[in-house]
Amino acid sequence: MTPKIEKFLTDKRPPSPCLVVDVDVVEQNYKDIEIGLERAKIFYAVKANPAHAILKRLVALGACFDAASVTEIRACLDAGARPEAISYGNTLKKAPDVSTAHQLGVDLFAFDSEGELDKLAQYAPGAKVYCRILTENGNADWPLSRKFGCELDMAVELMVQAREKGLVPYGISFHVGSQQTDPKQWDIAIERTAQVFAGLKVRGIALKMINLGGGYPVRYRDDILAFDVFADVIQTSMGKHFGDDAPDMMIEPGRAIVAEAGVIQAEVVLVSKKRQDTDRRWVYLDIGLFGGLAETMGEAIKYTIKTPHDGMPTGPVAIAGPTCDGADILYEDTPYALPLGLNAGDWVRIETAGAYTSTYASVNFNGFAPMAEYCI
Repeated sequence: MTPKIEKFLTDKRPPSPCLVVDVDVVEQNYKDIEIGLERAKIFYAVKANPAHAILKRLVALGACFDAASVTEIRACLDAGARPEAISYGNTLKKAPDVSTAHQLGVDLFAFDSEGELDKLAQYAPGAKVYCRILTENGNADWPLSRKFGCELDMAVELMVQAREKGLVPYGISFHVGSQQTDPKQWDIAIERTAQVFAGLKVRGIALKMINLGGGYPVRYRDDILAFDVFADVIQTSMGKHFGDDAPDMMIEPGRAIVAEAGVIQAEVVLVSKKRQDTDRRWVYLDIGLFGGLAETMGEAIKYTIKTPHDGMPTGPVAIAGPTCDGADILYEDTPYALPLGLNAGDWVRIETAGAYTSTYASVNFNGFAPMAEYCI
């Protein structure tokens, strides 16, 4: 919660639920990452929060962008980004989207399979490509290890095929999982990437780039290591596995740039109990799993929740959303305690909510309108 957000909520009293993002915090987070890992080029993961004001501010700071769709590519261009500063980082792309992106000037594409490589060769001829490898996501709160990437030997063969198909074999990428709290996972992934580089070197292909992906964590309820710790591990690992012949580095932070810049204000709809002989209450909010808090699925991301009664006696709660879907439960197993004086109509503020909320939601499920977002 920044003074700007506090003032906005107090003065404007926007309808609930809403997300308020302090764009100055976005700028500071970007600069901190830029200083902490100065050798890396920052490609902001647009999917974390594609708000125009955020993209425009990052363009002004000289950022590049990791886009997952043509819509995100156009959003970046509309905010003033140069096409050459955009990477089409989704390994799953329709052929017409590949063609459109290439026509718009995008020249850097991700892939992890032969079928995707064929699309790129046909619809983005001559483009630079990087292959995503499989990486274990141990200690990540939001793992990404199964759906994307390929084994190391396959990556080598695919990059050889890329050259044969007229594309430019440019680099290798990985992702150690979102909200990754273990710096060692980057060292493991960099070592695996170095093996692919070595395998391609003997095949006459000298790659130029390693994409270290995103995953850099932020503080929710639990303390985390400072970004500098992750940066030191990455830089040490690059020296250990690549020596003086280190490739260019790109990183794709999203959460680390925007999460701490945003606060969701929601409203308590109901406080109730399931039986008489229990201390645990159920607190139902006007936002839930389908309205912007998708990352509470499996109780993965554990947000800090503030209320107007903080400092008063508390009791155990389960927290759920407003829809008629039984899956719309935010926290039932994770120990949460909220003030005993909390009642229907009270506001709650969900902190560190600037990433993967406003657009990570259903549209009008149960008739609930999408959450409003304000960038200030």
